[in-house]
Amino acid sequence: MNPQITQPLFPFLDLKAQFASIQDEVMAAIERVVKSQQFIMGPEVEAFESEIATLTGAGAAVSCASGTDALMLALLALGVGPGDEVITTPFTFVATAGTIARVGARPVFVDIEPKSDNLDSRLIEPAVTERTRAIIPVHLFGLPADLDAILKTAEQYRLAVIEDAAQAIGARYYGSQVGSLGTFGCFSFFPSKNLGGAGDGGVITTNDPALADRLRILRLHGSRQKYYYEVLGTNSRLDALQAAILRVKLKRLADWTRGRQERAEGYRALFAGRGLEKLVTLPSAPAGRVHVYNQFVVGCPQRERLREFLRSQGVPTEVYYPLPLHLQRAFAYLGYKSGQFPEAEAASERVVALPVYPELTEEHQSAVVRLIAEFYESSS
Repeated sequence: MNPQITQPLFPFLDLKAQFASIQDEVMAAIERVVKSQQFIMGPEVEAFESEIATLTGAGAAVSCASGTDALMLALLALGVGPGDEVITTPFTFVATAGTIARVGARPVFVDIEPKSDNLDSRLIEPAVTERTRAIIPVHLFGLPADLDAILKTAEQYRLAVIEDAAQAIGARYYGSQVGSLGTFGCFSFFPSKNLGGAGDGGVITTNDPALADRLRILRLHGSRQKYYYEVLGTNSRLDALQAAILRVKLKRLADWTRGRQERAEGYRALFAGRGLEKLVTLPSAPAGRVHVYNQFVVGCPQRERLREFLRSQGVPTEVYYPLPLHLQRAFAYLGYKSGQFPEAEAASERVVALPVYPELTEEHQSAVVRLIAEFYESSS
């Protein structure tokens, strides 16, 4: 098999199709903000924060400039800094651990569950030391982590729990929305997220009024009153234009989520129809956890050869993530070695994300699975 690269038959994520369905309302929202000339904070941002708090069931939602800043602000609000440790997963986007390092604390990695690719809650307690201040579980790809066990460990050792829900808005854990169960929930509105803006944006949810107040000060240079500064903060505000666009999209989030879930079930049926379930590992969906499929990630043998073949047939894929954080050069100073987190390392070698979004057609999904089946049939 010597495939030639071709242009994709359809996009990995079709944001143009999404925009076409809401264009008039989005443009009207933008015009409303432009006419108001209130671009920083203001009523659009306040309304959006209220709507996010209602969606998640959290007591408060404090918006900011990005999902990365959401994590950073949460750590700063807790006073996490030099000499502290924060436990998290090595199989995630760099911001999860990078923000820990940026506030001067030490990321402490523990391995993942092989089925869900989420943080293995059984490994957290052995990693706790007298310096541990918080745990950051990631609701990876839209699947909630094992929050009951994580929260139990956190309570036992008096640790904060910062839910990294960047990929999981709308996901539920035994009926509760993610972002409402930990000390903080951190969300991203990067354009590729299930609720994506026209640029960067983020929000932090919390049930603690005092922490919410501290977040509001920290995101505004440490100021509650103009030109008077209580603490050293930063500039991390959600633009009113982004808030207005996100408010339009938020009204459709439930429908878009159902669309993703339907495409996920479609994949499951197609893989079963081809008899591929024992060869291709499909996303885990444990009882009590509602997956929102920001990504539909499968485990495949011969991943790179498979991706090359699919690319040659016009099928786009992505890899989240090709190298776990403990093996990244940026984290070499932590002293972790290859083989220390075998499940994360194995996942990085097998995972591949297939297109999954509401506008994806059944025809395209059938083509994806048919071509995967053809690849393995020709390779056997």
